[in-house]
Amino acid sequence: MTSRLLVFTRTTDYRHDSIPAAVDAVRALGRFAVEHTEDPADLERPLDGFAAVVFLSTSGDVLTPDGRGRLAGYVESGGGFAGVHAAACTEYGWPYYGGLLGARFARHPAYQPGRAVVEDAGHPATRRLPAVWDFTDEWYDFDASPRGRARVLLRADETSYEGGRMGADHPLAWCRWQEDGRVFYTALGHAAEAYRDADFLTHLGGGLDWAAGRSE
Repeated sequence: MTSRLLVFTRTTDYRHDSIPAAVDAVRALGRFAVEHTEDPADLERPLDGFAAVVFLSTSGDVLTPDGRGRLAGYVESGGGFAGVHAAACTEYGWPYYGGLLGARFARHPAYQPGRAVVEDAGHPATRRLPAVWDFTDEWYDFDASPRGRARVLLRADETSYEGGRMGADHPLAWCRWQEDGRVFYTALGHAAEAYRDADFLTHLGGGLDWAAGRSE
């Protein structure tokens, strides 16, 4: 059975040019029925028909008070949530969201090549990746490490690029449970080129599969 995803890309702060390519790439995975929206009213309605809600490079405060309540209730009762890249730059005015995601964006150095290291190869988002993965991205720093509150899947090797400020413990992708709901986040996915990269699509697709309850 095809899982339904609600892909939300509203921005009230920085807007990524890669959003159209990202939405197309999620559709092209071929295993999800994708409903794409930027209307916050679509998060105020019942979400039970979706296997997961995906915040794909959202930014700023993007939800209404009713939408916040609906999303929290949906996830805690067993719905899936996935955040991609700038989803960590979202809903600073809603403290619950920071706990849901596991960490918030703090800063990033210049877009540049670097290396990601697989910490947990037993997850669908990482099990088909190389152990050390050469990639080009913005290498987000976070306000705190989610380690201890989340299962860290992928970390940055700060020796492989310039400007990282988190040190040896620099998670890039993780998953966690919020009550009965599954939450997956990846910091990668800044540029349109990422959504044409086979390894990144494997990573993203595996994370979405897990959030949607399609795989363990």
